[in-house]
Parts: sequence; structure tokens; C-alpha cells
Amino acid sequence: MNRKQFFILLALGLLFGAWGLNRLRQQSSSWTGGGAAIGQKLLPAFEVNDVAQIAIQHGTNELTLAKQNDLWRVVQRGNYPANFTEISGLLLKLKDLKVVQTEIVGPSQLPRLELAPSGTNLPTRVEFRDATGKAIKTLVLGKKHLQSGGQRSPMEEGGGDGGFPDGRYVMTGGASDRVALISDPLANLEPSSSPWLNKDFFKVEKARTIAVTFPAATNSWKLVRDTEGGPLKFAEPQGGEELDASKASGVGNPFSSPSFEDIVVGAPLEATGLNNPTIVAIETFDGFNYTIKVGAKTNENYTLTLTVAAALPKERTAGKEEKPEDKTKLDKEFADQQKKLEEKLAAEKVFEPWTYLVSGWTVDSVLKERAQLLVEKKEAAKPEAKPDDAPPIEAK
Repeated sequence: MNRKQFFILLALGLLFGAWGLNRLRQQSSSWTGGGAAIGQKLLPAFEVNDVAQIAIQHGTNELTLAKQNDLWRVVQRGNYPANFTEISGLLLKLKDLKVVQTEIVGPSQLPRLELAPSGTNLPTRVEFRDATGKAIKTLVLGKKHLQSGGQRSPMEEGGGDGGFPDGRYVMTGGASDRVALISDPLANLEPSSSPWLNKDFFKVEKARTIAVTFPAATNSWKLVRDTEGGPLKFAEPQGGEELDASKASGVGNPFSSPSFEDIVVGAPLEATGLNNPTIVAIETFDGFNYTIKVGAKTNENYTLTLTVAAALPKERTAGKEEKPEDKTKLDKEFADQQKKLEEKLAAEKVFEPWTYLVSGWTVDSVLKERAQLLVEKKEAAKPEAKPDDAPPIEAK
């Protein structure tokens, strides 16, 4: 290589290097304000404490989470309390979420990434708003990126296909051609109420009596036990009936760990079956009284409403042989227990205004008809026929 060729190659190298550097700067600057560069935060300057509303929309489905008097609620579910842990976790995650890869794409590529504003496979649009309803940040969620062992770029056709979701294509700001890839699929960020509802629920403890009143009165029953954990018996036994202890054990601890799937809003009573419900009334040894109305069963789920009350004693009755030195200790234990029961009552009365959709396993165990709780009566064995009792054979 002569001197002239060396300088030509050097000049070309400097030229291509300058072009590449300029291209990188242009690409980085193109994301300023509307998105983020690789390795930078997806939502820069995202003040999570300013967020008072989160609107999630996918097609015609929309869900709004709103903070009301410092409590997050699900607007489309009758302002039912929201899952604060889920919401705060999402906001903190988005605050620190970084971009893995960026690309400027044309309109023809957006449908493949499920980021086109119209057509099929619409994106999910998430708007974070302040208390006045003004948008703070906007996030458009497209196709989930799937883990792959190949070396193709995720932005290439078919790139990343196969495996489980490990990221997602997104757009931020108002940009219509700037796509970022993030390393979190944000699977729960959709307009489905289930992930966002606070699933805390009531819990029946130490049931003393359980009464189930069916629309058909002959199916109704009431069981009672004399001591905690003691055997159940009919409160009003009818002649000839015998309670099957094994069958009764299945209804002896109703709603000890109930849960619900969703909140029913706006449905007429006839549609829910609560215009003619089955009523479950439970009294506990702690003085709680639950009245639970169960409606129709649809797709393995029941509708359900709840009311709860409690008659809690204010003072403790001392034992006949109670020693003076034990009084202070026992009084304190009583006061502590009553405080817990008062807190339980206050927490469970919060559930009264709504209608719940509960799974069948929560309710089916207690909705046994009276006949299903009885010992099965065995039919008397028929006497075997004796040879002498055989009918005569007619002559042919």
C-alpha cells in the first residue's frame, strides 16, 4: 500500500465514522421529549405521586382507577376499593423502567407490532392523569415480545417469536413512529377489573348456627352446635329424620375463606337471581350475625350480597371462682379481644353496598338441600323365594 492509498483509506474511515456518529446523535435526539434512548428511562420525569387517575383502554373496553379521598377505587365497578399494592407496584415499576431497544418505524409496520391506531389487534392505551384529569404521561402498549434463542433483531419480521413473554413494544408521548422495546410484558396492564380489585373479603369464624332458607321451603334447614367445634344437630328436627354427621361436616364451617371474582354493577335483580335468593344466616360464638343472599348460578359463578351485624358485650362476666390476682389479666385479654372484634365488624361492613360474583366452590358446599343432609334410608331386603313358594308349572 503506497502513501496515497493509505490517506484515501484513512479519509474514508473518518468519513464513515463521522457519518455513523451523526446518525447516532440524530436517532438519540429524535427521541428527546417523545420517547427515550436505549438504556434511559421509558417515562423520564414521571412523578408517581402526582398520579390520581389511571385510564386503561383497549378498543371499546375501558377501565379507570381513580384516587378518591386518598383511597384508590375502580370506577366501572361502582367505585369499589382498588388493589393499592398492585397500583403502587405498577407506578414504581414504570418510574424506573428502561428502554432495551428503539426504532423509528413507518405506518405499515405498526400493525405487525400491534401499535396501529385502527384495524385489528389494537394496542392498549394507558393514560396517567393528575387530580384534575389532565394527562401526565401516555403509554401505548403493543405486541408482547417473546423469548427466543435466535439472533434476529426483535424489530425484524418474526424476531423474538417463540417462548414466553419477556418484553413489549411500546410508544410514549404522542409519537406515531417511535417504538421502544422494554423488558417487561406488563401483562396485567389491561382493562380487566380482576387484577385491580381489592380482593380482601369477609370471613366467618366460629359458626354456632347455620340456617339456609331456600325458595322452596321444604329444602330449608337450620343446624346448631352447643360448643365451638362441637357436633352439629338439627335445630328443629322433624320426625324420622337423622342427620348424617359426615354430610353435616361439609356445611359446618361456611364462608371460612371466601373470595370473589368480580363486582356486579347495573344488572337488574331478575338477571342476578337476587329477587328470589337463597338466604344463608349464620350466627357465631363471637356474637356476629351474617345474612348472605345467594342468587343465580351462571357459568359456575353465583351472585351474592352480604350484611353483617354483631352484639358485642361491653363488660366481662367474672367467673365464680376467679381469683383477684387474675382479674387484671383477664380484663385486659377481654378488652383486647373485643377491640379485635370491633375492628373486624367495621372492616366487614365495608362490603355491604356491593353485589359480588363468587365462584361455585365458595358457595356450593353450604347450599345443600335438607334431604342431602340426612342419613340415607336403606330399603328393607326382600325375602328370598323358597322352593315351596315357586309357582306351579303348567302342563303343555
